[in-house]
Amino acid sequence: MQLTAPWIKPAAWGAVLGSVATMIVGFGWMGWVLGATAERAAATRADSAVVTALTPSCVSKFMQQPQAANKLKELQTIDSWKQREFVEAGGWATPVGDKTPNSGLANACAEQLLKAKSS
Repeated sequence: MQLTAPWIKPAAWGAVLGSVATMIVGFGWMGWVLGATAERAAATRADSAVVTALTPSCVSKFMQQPQAANKLKELQTIDSWKQREFVEAGGWATPVGDKTPNSGLANACAEQLLKAKSS
C-alpha cells in the first residue's frame, strides 16, 4: 500500500525554488560572501592598515639618516618604477621584526617623500 499526499511534490519544488531564490538575493544583493572572499578582503584591509600606520615611520627613518638630502635628490632622479626598489634596498620599508621589506610600505614611503619635498 502506497500513501501519496498530493501536496508533497509542490512543497518540495517550493522549497528548492525558495532556497535558490534566497541564495540569489543573498549573494547578489545582500552582500553575502564565501569565507575565502571574506578572508581576502580582511587581508587586504589589514595590509592597507599596516602601510598607513608604518608610512610615517619609514619617512622618519629615511629623513634621520646621514646625507638624507642627497638620498632624497637621488630618489627624485630615479625612474618612478624603481623608486620602490630604492626604498626597499635602503631598509626603510622593513618593519621592525621582519626580514623582508614591505613593498606596499615602500611605495607609500617613496610617494610621501616625493610629496613632502615638492611641497
